[in-house]
Amino acid sequence: MKRTRVLIVLFVVSLACRPTESQTVRQPRQERAPIPQSVSAARRTPVVVVAHDVLPAVVNIQTEATIRRREIDPFFDPFGFFGNREYHTQSLGSGFVWSSDGIIVTNNHVVEGASSISVNFNDGSKVPAKLIGVDPDSDVAVLRVSAKGLATAPIGTSGDLMIGESVVAVGNPFGLSGSVTTGVVSALGRSVPSKEQGRTFTDFIQTDASINPGNSGGPLLNIEGKVIGINTAIYANAQGIGFAIPVDRARKVVQDILRYGQVRNAWIGAVTSTLTPEEAQRIGTQARSGARVSRVFGGSPAAAAGLQPGDIITAVEGHPVDSRESFSTLTATAAPGQSIALTVVRNGAARNVSVRAAEPPRDLGLRILWDIAGLRLGEANRGVVIEEVLRNSRSEKIGVQSGDTIVGVNGEQVQTIDDVSKALASSAERSSVVLNILHGNVVYGLTYPMGT
Repeated sequence: MKRTRVLIVLFVVSLACRPTESQTVRQPRQERAPIPQSVSAARRTPVVVVAHDVLPAVVNIQTEATIRRREIDPFFDPFGFFGNREYHTQSLGSGFVWSSDGIIVTNNHVVEGASSISVNFNDGSKVPAKLIGVDPDSDVAVLRVSAKGLATAPIGTSGDLMIGESVVAVGNPFGLSGSVTTGVVSALGRSVPSKEQGRTFTDFIQTDASINPGNSGGPLLNIEGKVIGINTAIYANAQGIGFAIPVDRARKVVQDILRYGQVRNAWIGAVTSTLTPEEAQRIGTQARSGARVSRVFGGSPAAAAGLQPGDIITAVEGHPVDSRESFSTLTATAAPGQSIALTVVRNGAARNVSVRAAEPPRDLGLRILWDIAGLRLGEANRGVVIEEVLRNSRSEKIGVQSGDTIVGVNGEQVQTIDDVSKALASSAERSSVVLNILHGNVVYGLTYPMGT
């Protein structure tokens, strides 16, 4: 009898000491072991030091998704009543520790559609992650894991990048520890179309450091070991080139998501184009580069600040502007309510202009449509119908009529006025907009310049 009691007591004690499900997750240990003394100084190159210092902060992102698909058997189930099946898919990508309290940053396309997300650290530990928020327009996603004191990747700036400077791309693809490639900054302010995601990404860093889908979401670092971009593999036709999201833009996305739960884009209300040397000579301005204002929306912060079409913006907060893309990059990090100092050349004279960025108006997309195309919309059973065409507008001159239907904006299908408004609002920084208009039985792709 005493032996039975002892066994029962031991069994109870063993149950009490057994870890619960939440306790079975091993916390990551990201210790940075020093480079062995046996390694000579000649081998301790800057790339070696960068890789050694940042690899503990680079993680592998593993996602799972459930897809439900109706399957039709033409003989036994021609209508698909019994053919609903579930498929489980998995994908892998990279990410890195943004802050030591468990904030992980990766690409939106790495975690898009995931039903569960796990983060694998360099020491082999695996921790479940929660998706905090995403910004599809910049391809950034923010995750959180329940871990403290994590080793972080030092965040630098992308505002002073130079063409030709050395960069290091680091990832954790396929769970195979760290992967390091090197290259240089090939170009800045690149616009990159992605057929897979049905959108065009703007202001990306171009590098010849190899970036593959497994490395997507990892950090791009300068030779000092500071993060200057987030690697993204979104261009299927790219061979020998890679792209990265500028870290200055990513920083605003992360801060907005953590503070507000979503990205709060600031609006200025000025459409610009790149001033080329040829155009500068044609219009007779002393400025040789910059962003030329081609349209100012009525009631916008730019209008309130006195910006005018024809003005040439040569600097933002003291940083030189040499193109429309660089102007967009420098203002993309502004928060609503923030004053932005611009240097503007007008009639050959430079002046300082202060623009206070604002929240985009809810009807921004419809304002854009009226300003650039002279169209007002209504909804009907057959979609988004054009109710009014402004007299002498570009639309009237090319034959658009009341009763025609808008079926797409920039290649994306639209079904409601809200779809059109959102698509156009997200295109406010573009140089032109493509409207797919159904006229009769034919769909026409009509291009509308954003400038005047």
